[in-house]
Amino acid sequence: MQEILWRIRPELVIETGVAHGGSLILSASILELIGGPGQVVGIDIDIRPHNRAGIEQHPLSRRIHLIQGSSTAAETLDQVRRLATGKRPVLVVLDSNHTHDHVLEELRLYGPLVTPGSYLVVFDTVVEQLPEVEFKDRPWGPGNNPMTAVRQFLRESADFVIDEEVEEKLLITVAPSGYLRCVRGAAGGS
Repeated sequence: MQEILWRIRPELVIETGVAHGGSLILSASILELIGGPGQVVGIDIDIRPHNRAGIEQHPLSRRIHLIQGSSTAAETLDQVRRLATGKRPVLVVLDSNHTHDHVLEELRLYGPLVTPGSYLVVFDTVVEQLPEVEFKDRPWGPGNNPMTAVRQFLRESADFVIDEEVEEKLLITVAPSGYLRCVRGAAGGS
């Protein structure tokens, strides 16, 4: 992610799934090193008060905008679209609910916000390759996860391709086939 952020130099990074805020801080840190107006939007259905406080007290909090709500809710998407207006490049990272249906809906909703040449990164596609016993307390697992959603999304959309070059640099990743480069407007894209 660090290398992608440095290369793309996004004005806006949209991340679904906040948890403790570590990836928001990482993105904000890289954007700070790059300089310029880069911002990070973090979306989560439940931003716990202690996590919000920690993020808002961080020295780079001026680069972070938190939205509490479902990433697939119309009112959340409206807020994100307003924040994305006029921003280029825009990069999206999906890391919230890992069920097939939820990730597929996020892909369909947030894919159009990604600018050509930038990325739509889908984390935890590795769930498809792990034993079902690893997810006994979760609604996702093999056959119902981010990887299955990515596969369906790529059948529906010619706007994205798996960036195999990124994946070939990684020895281990939680996002195999999850680094999707936007080719909209390029040869092979729509």
